[in-house]
Amino acid sequence: MGRLFGTDGVRGVANADLTAEMALGLSVAAAHVLAEAGTFEGHRPTAVVGRDPRASGEFLEAAVVAGLASAGVDVLSVGVLPTPAVAFLTGALGADLGVMLSASHNAMPDNGIKFFARGGHKLADELEDRIEAVYESHRHGEPWERPTGAGVGRLRSYDEGFEQYLGHLLSVLPNRLDGLKVVLDEAHGAAAGVSPEAFRRAGAEIVTIGAEPDGLNINDGCGSTHLGKLKAAVVEHGADFGIAHDGDADRCLAVDHTGEEIDGDQILAVLALAMRERGELRADTVVATVMSNLGFKLALEREGLHLVQTAVGDRYVLEEMKEHGYALGGEQSGHVIILDHATTGDGTLTGLLLAARVAETGRSLRELAGVMERLPQVLINVPDVDKSRVRTSGDLAAAVAEAERELGETGRVLLRPSGTEPLVRVMVEAADIEQARSVAGRLADAVKSALG
Repeated sequence: MGRLFGTDGVRGVANADLTAEMALGLSVAAAHVLAEAGTFEGHRPTAVVGRDPRASGEFLEAAVVAGLASAGVDVLSVGVLPTPAVAFLTGALGADLGVMLSASHNAMPDNGIKFFARGGHKLADELEDRIEAVYESHRHGEPWERPTGAGVGRLRSYDEGFEQYLGHLLSVLPNRLDGLKVVLDEAHGAAAGVSPEAFRRAGAEIVTIGAEPDGLNINDGCGSTHLGKLKAAVVEHGADFGIAHDGDADRCLAVDHTGEEIDGDQILAVLALAMRERGELRADTVVATVMSNLGFKLALEREGLHLVQTAVGDRYVLEEMKEHGYALGGEQSGHVIILDHATTGDGTLTGLLLAARVAETGRSLRELAGVMERLPQVLINVPDVDKSRVRTSGDLAAAVAEAERELGETGRVLLRPSGTEPLVRVMVEAADIEQARSVAGRLADAVKSALG
């Protein structure tokens, strides 16, 4: 069996891969591991637990709460709120642990469990490994040490969490949004309540779509992975722009007034310039992954800003930001981390700050996003090859070097083995789409020949 914890918690088909028994067992294991690490020392431990609206989240939340309480942890249940809200409340309430039940942008049958440490930060890899090891040992018969009597945990609904998180979002805004008309696509997800309310209270006129979750329709043809409905709604309502979240609202993508998509790279570029003006962009640096468009890097260089790139995954972006004290980072997919105000990607906060920049400057989002030009990007997945030899094949290295010579400074090549499948991803950027397709096709053939 592979590692249970992926880059973003434990995820799988609810009631098949991710069962109530697993949710309960992992929660008990997390409580024991954190107790052994000294997190609970000298006080009665508390956890914040939230979820997205998936039907399976109801029984999984019950299992998590049961597991934590049986291990002596008091639980504050915040109900349906975004992942970044659970992270924020974990820190704001001084809780020892946060738990979010969500499979983010995945389809409804999936669900997941994500643990946050004290302060609302993602658990370190070594703690996740220890939780998994303890869970497995007890699953195979080792008895738990269980409190009794007054030692068991208590459950309380913490309905105040909605207003507390909303207040936090509004406190971060540098200016109001009066005069803006915004379409919000909430993906029938965790932000369906809090995001429209935040924009409304900040002064924007809003139109909502995907804001009626019923437990079954999350991410169903809507949200940040399906922008068609948002593009149409923005044009239909004559809105200034649109904002799309995913199921747990840790992502934000946008659509300008013409219906054109504004991706995470462009959002980062707009926010970077705004933060620099306010003196908030520490070291004039933005952190992003190696998948960011070359146009993003060129735009930052043109503006006198620095780009630090990491492996793919928002946890790697966050690690780099925390290690060096950078204030802004994110991914092309719309995970944007503003570390002074959030410990994880926060789609609602990102959308609000993007709107604030439009309101402050009086310029359209299309004009603001024009600070960078997205270079044409071609991605080809090459299956059934030995991905372990990507970095050691001499023939492949020669093919890449030849491609890079052809592209020069206005193009880029990236070969990346998939983390979950037996394939290699070939990504090529160039000033011209036909050149990008041509080079990518040749490189894909080279990968098949060298690694097949």
